[in-house]
Amino acid sequence: MDLRNIAIIAHVDHGKTTLVDELLKQSGAFRAGQAVAERAMDSNDIERERGITILAKATSVEWGGVRINIVDTPGHADFGGEVERILSMVDGVCLLVDAAEGPMPQTKFVTSKALALGLRPIVVLNKVDKPAAEPDRALNEVFDLFANLGADDDQLDFPVLYASGINGWADTDLDGPRKDMSDLFDLILTHVPAPAQVARRSEPFRMLATTLSADPFIGRILTGRVESGTLKAGETIKALSRTGAKLEQFRVSKILAFRGLGQQPIELAEAGDIVTIAGMSKATVADTLCALDVDTALPAQPIDPPTISVTFGINDSPLAGRDGSKVQSRVIRERLIKEAELNVAIRIDDTPGGESFVVSGRGELQMGVLIENMRREGFELSISRPRVIIREEDGQRLEPVEEVTIDVDDEYTGAVIEKLTGPRKGDLVEMKPAGTGKTRIIAHVPSRGLIGYHGEFMTDTRGSGVLNRVFHEWQPHKGPIQGRRQGVLISMENGTSVAYALWNLEERGRMFIGAQEPVYEGMIIGEHSRDNDLEVNPLKGKKLTNVRASGTDDAVRLTPPVILSLEQAIAYIDDDELVEVTPKAIRLRKRHLDPHERKRQARAQG
Repeated sequence: MDLRNIAIIAHVDHGKTTLVDELLKQSGAFRAGQAVAERAMDSNDIERERGITILAKATSVEWGGVRINIVDTPGHADFGGEVERILSMVDGVCLLVDAAEGPMPQTKFVTSKALALGLRPIVVLNKVDKPAAEPDRALNEVFDLFANLGADDDQLDFPVLYASGINGWADTDLDGPRKDMSDLFDLILTHVPAPAQVARRSEPFRMLATTLSADPFIGRILTGRVESGTLKAGETIKALSRTGAKLEQFRVSKILAFRGLGQQPIELAEAGDIVTIAGMSKATVADTLCALDVDTALPAQPIDPPTISVTFGINDSPLAGRDGSKVQSRVIRERLIKEAELNVAIRIDDTPGGESFVVSGRGELQMGVLIENMRREGFELSISRPRVIIREEDGQRLEPVEEVTIDVDDEYTGAVIEKLTGPRKGDLVEMKPAGTGKTRIIAHVPSRGLIGYHGEFMTDTRGSGVLNRVFHEWQPHKGPIQGRRQGVLISMENGTSVAYALWNLEERGRMFIGAQEPVYEGMIIGEHSRDNDLEVNPLKGKKLTNVRASGTDDAVRLTPPVILSLEQAIAYIDDDELVEVTPKAIRLRKRHLDPHERKRQARAQG
């Protein structure tokens, strides 16, 4: 069967997975009456809950006698560890852009990789039926983006479609019939070339491993595009590293191909097709799987280095072991090593004591998803504040700098620019109108300055601002950056919080807990209104007397506490604080300090 391989690129929430849903439905991938979940390509719970694509996945549809392999790429740069290799599997890209928002930073990240590989894009302006849609402006911004990224003349001469993924139509004209996706299918067949690998089917078998996963029944599996030759199930092949060193020789136990949403076993894999192979024990992403007489590895993109690190430790608080079943450091280490095996963008290092582990990755969201998965599996953890990884080059210290794109109401632009360019040491790059009453701000800000900023940003913009960030480049270290401005309220007692005590503490600051919640000495229960930490007693009840007076016995009305999400909690804490994560709770606390260390810190603070 004739083949086409295409990747879909889009920013978070621009409708990529919904569009793939419609392509699957209209191509007949589902049988009549089959129950299919919305956003069928989002396969795990967190993807469905947050509406983001975390794992790259492939699917396959048939149209006009041609098999089209579609690869759904992650929309967030934190999960972009495999994007470069995913794009090496395809011969074209479909760039999906929200007609109201235009191209955003994550779009730029993946698109730059696609253009550098020489792929010719198809641009789909999605959500053109929304009231705020401005397709002409969005199209001009896409063209400018391509030009800025160094696209050649062929890439700049891109076809455009106007679509509404959720309503299931895509047309070549803005005022088209708005009936179905046939225009998009036809454009893929005519614009995307057939794989060049098809002509190399007589050569020895070679395949570059692009994504790694594990199946509970068949074990370790690798997915990639067959670059040359053919492979039958049961054949013996070998794996070569990026440098050409032999890693292992193994028998292929199973070959799977994408058919609709699922994978089906096939007997023969041919050059040009995207397949999954099982049977290996050591081979990983960026390795070459090849016939026994091949000695040269296929060129592979190096894995991007991590930019932040977080320390995972055992939960040693007084409430440890109440919610979770997996609390030992040995069990935590085994789980993290398993994660690092399957996720090439994560690196695990042991600490000298062996009770905690330094996990390095691409961003706070990636770390948050890993921790969320672990707590759902029954783990209890203590998590440190994220630290930016500093590089040393030619005797100079370099730190990662991110490009921040902000859409904000005009009245809040001053506050946002002041925060970014002042204490956070960012550089303002561009500022322009972005529709009715909105301003778009683009700035280059050190990653250190953005840790913990999102909460402040939402407060400064009254919840109306949208902030997106993507890695820009390594720049010389910009010196010290001030951390959190506010101090915290720390419990000085063990027990259960009392409503009367919390009511009296409300004038001291915002509360993170409500009444009748377990607390312990050293636990952070709120944010102080001043810049110093304050030890308080959340257990102090009202003194009882036998005197009754009108007005003194009214019911206590508490202000609802601020409930921090996992990412907010990790970004909020300071260097001497930890986040306690259990399957049922997220708590903040001070690190356990011995008396000498506590005295030393007290002297340092005067």
